[in-house]
Parts: sequence; C-alpha cells; structure tokens
Amino acid sequence: MGTNGSTMLEPLRQGLPPLDPAAVSSAASCALPARCEAVRDARQFTRGTLDQWDLADRFDDVCLVVSELVTNALRHALPTHASPASEQCPPVRLHLMRWTERLVCAVRDPSHDGPVARGTDDFSAESGRGLFLVDSFSDSWGWHPLAGRLSGKVVWALFQLRSAGE
Repeated sequence: MGTNGSTMLEPLRQGLPPLDPAAVSSAASCALPARCEAVRDARQFTRGTLDQWDLADRFDDVCLVVSELVTNALRHALPTHASPASEQCPPVRLHLMRWTERLVCAVRDPSHDGPVARGTDDFSAESGRGLFLVDSFSDSWGWHPLAGRLSGKVVWALFQLRSAGE
C-alpha cells in the first residue's frame, strides 16, 4: 500500500511548514481510494510507519489527526461525480515525513478549496469538529494549494518529537 522515499514527496514540500527538506530522515506515502475504508487503511499505514520509526508512543495523537484529515478529504474534497473508476487513480494520498524532532502528516486531495474550520460551540453535533481536533492534538497545522505537476491542495499537521535525551 505504501511507498518510501523522499523524491516522490518533493512537490509536496512547497506546502509544508518551513523545514529543511534535505534534513528529512524518513518518508512514507500511500494512496487512498475514495471509499470510507480508506480511513481505516490510513490508520493501519500510520501505525506500521510509526512502529518502523520507533514512534509508537505518538500513535494515538497522530492517528486521530490522520483520521480527521483523511475523513475531511474524502467528505469535502472529492468531486461529487467520483466513480469506482477513480480507484485506478486514487485521488487522496497520505504522506508521513519525519525530521529529527518533527513529524509531518500531510493529506493531498484534488480540491483547490481550503479547509473550513467550523465553530466548536455545539460539541454534541455529529460532525464539524475535525479541524478543531487537528488543532488540539497537533502542534500546528495548515494547508497550501499545489502547483506544477500536482493539482489540488495539501493539508498538513506537524508534531514535535522528543529528542532521544528527553
């Protein structure tokens, strides 16, 4: 399901927070089909990747944020005419990138519209709290439209990692 390597992620870096792309120590990516099972697949991919990177202790927070970002992409960023044929070219992609003291989760989708954070006044509502959760559980987040070969946008969340001595 996933691939490793930073060269594939190079076009995405234009939309991420200012980090030295040459300092990325690990990167992994997976394509996600336009179906509800993609959220489960994203969580499984995240768990496996964080286990490989010895970051299993960050799984709960990172997984929650990945779930919200992927859910938002599937719900709000896909064209309404998406068909089963779109599975041949999955429209949503999850990227995980690790620097020495930072982890970035980025979800790429085909929409050019930025994410809209809804008010958090009604915590009993069944939806609308996704970006509030992303903001609460990550150290920062943002989005950026893509240009060049890629169209759409990337929504990212950054997590600070403890250094080995902490």
